[in-house]
Amino acid sequence: MHDGVASRLAPLLTKIMLGEGREAAGELPIQVRAWDGSSVGPPGAPAFVIRHRRALRRLLWKPGEMGLARAYVAGELDIEGDVFAALDAVQQVMRSGDRPIRLSGDDKRDIVRTAVTLGAVGPEPKPPPEEFPPARTGDGPGGPMAGPAAFFARLLGDGTAHGTGLWDQAVDLDEAQRAAHEAVAERLGLFPGARLLDLSCGWGAFARYAAAKHGARVVGLARTPEQAEHVRTQAGGTGVQARGWDLAEAGDGPYDAIVGLAGVESIDRDPPRLFELLAPGGRLVLQQPVRRPGPHRIRRTFTTSYMFPEDGELRPLGEIAGELEDAGLEVRAVTALREHHARTLRAWAANLQRHWTECARLTGTGRARVWLLYLAASALACESGRIGMHEICAIRRDRDGRAGTTLVEGRAVMGR
Repeated sequence: MHDGVASRLAPLLTKIMLGEGREAAGELPIQVRAWDGSSVGPPGAPAFVIRHRRALRRLLWKPGEMGLARAYVAGELDIEGDVFAALDAVQQVMRSGDRPIRLSGDDKRDIVRTAVTLGAVGPEPKPPPEEFPPARTGDGPGGPMAGPAAFFARLLGDGTAHGTGLWDQAVDLDEAQRAAHEAVAERLGLFPGARLLDLSCGWGAFARYAAAKHGARVVGLARTPEQAEHVRTQAGGTGVQARGWDLAEAGDGPYDAIVGLAGVESIDRDPPRLFELLAPGGRLVLQQPVRRPGPHRIRRTFTTSYMFPEDGELRPLGEIAGELEDAGLEVRAVTALREHHARTLRAWAANLQRHWTECARLTGTGRARVWLLYLAASALACESGRIGMHEICAIRRDRDGRAGTTLVEGRAVMGR
């Protein structure tokens, strides 16, 4: 049905979602379905279903990414069809700071007139409660990996591995994660009895693997008490300890190896302290999402508002590697994992959609919507090259400047 609210919404949405100079309704390559059942847009295209006038009001007050995200999380706007295709079709909306939405004076007057006729004018709606996750401390439940363990078992898979899978030979997520764990363990040079510090152990997948398969003695730093308890319960007698999030919980070391597979959460770890904790000859492996180098305007985005409120701003690869080198660590290898990470994100999103009813019950519908939006937008950003994922391998040289042996119990960490 082409008559009705939708025909008036399409040009308005084009302006407030894409900005000045994009007035033609045909330039919005999606279907728009309104609360009265009317629709416009290309047949077969993903549909943005506006279920409540409040969604339009959110977009009027916050044109672009934040208005769209708030309406979707609140359930006032739905995406029918392929969520990846829908977000890709309006990827300008989802870009974190590439360019701001600009509206001319004439655009603003047209928008207000249309909004008045649709009954969508009013005060700015309050953001959804999911926009203000609790502060992520050792005492609270905040942070992207917080929530019921059962939810993450559905989202991440039965092993609850939260790192980037390796898809070269893998046919599914489980195989990709097993391949990734083995590759990381090899680069860490693990051996029976090695002391391993996991900087962000999450639900303990890699910590359990390192202990069970390589005989490592693992200390995992958990973001929340719930995660720590889960790790302890699942570890059994494998030699895995779960401690609090603060790096001080790691003790004095030395560790034969240090690993961080939680992406952005490892950026705030102090490189000089990592150097102190590593034994001479010990290895460090970090997997980090990165942004392009160059000037970066800090702004509030969906990611920093809903997922990483404290440290969501990505940094360039060179800056991270430089800090490790400045701390005395020697960067030995850097591996690009962007395509692998995008495919992992898509696999997690597929898990979430497959178990949607249960996931929404476990964590709340709004938080489940946050996760789906985050996974889809992040996968598209990886695929387009707007963000990257790199693995950085570094080592602490021994007292003679060599990178081949450790002084801890005389054990070889990196043989030549």
